[in-house]
Amino acid sequence: MAGLSPLVSVLLVAPLMFGLGILLQRGLLNRTLNTGMLPPLLTTFGLSVIVQNVLQIGFSADTQGLDAGSLEVASAQVVPGVTLGVLPLITFAVCVLILAGLNLLFSRTPLGRAFRATSDDPATAELMGINSRQIYGLAMGLSLAVVAVGGVLLGVRTTFAPSDGPARLIYAFETVIIGGLGSLWGTLAGGIILGVSQNVGAQLNPAWFQLAGHLVTLALLAFRPTGLFARTRDA
Repeated sequence: MAGLSPLVSVLLVAPLMFGLGILLQRGLLNRTLNTGMLPPLLTTFGLSVIVQNVLQIGFSADTQGLDAGSLEVASAQVVPGVTLGVLPLITFAVCVLILAGLNLLFSRTPLGRAFRATSDDPATAELMGINSRQIYGLAMGLSLAVVAVGGVLLGVRTTFAPSDGPARLIYAFETVIIGGLGSLWGTLAGGIILGVSQNVGAQLNPAWFQLAGHLVTLALLAFRPTGLFARTRDA
């Protein structure tokens, strides 16, 4: 609507989503803490329904897309006879940079240690002087900022509609399951494995695009339930 390039709009959208995440957590979701798992689940489910319907009212149920101009079809030659799209390369590079930044944040900074401590044991973290509600707010803001970057890149690569959320959520869930909980680089590997399996399935039969990814996820659950690179610790 502002006429900006999608990639430039990330510089505006990501900070706005970060602030929205903090407001959402502090203004609403923090009120559901310490009440069990069901209230936060129902609250976020209700929010997803509200967001979907608001988007349908504002933009209709028609598919939309973000126009990045010639970048969408640009390609670069890797070796003679082999070329790769510039947009997928940018997407992959941004993904690696974000994961590297998050990994450094969680493993090398006091804030990252506060994130991990609050995730593992909120009560003990509170006793050590960590404001868990503030940490939850920052975590939500950070997650929405990352989602904003991913959403813009997805919107350039393919079309989207207000009702696409559940389908995308399944892919995200399968990616984490394949990679293993607690491993950021495992998430990257899980996404690559899922994407490759889906495209191999589509080459065999276009109707097998989603099925191939689901079968790989089920196979991992059967033979390695913790995922390929899950971080585990001894009791």
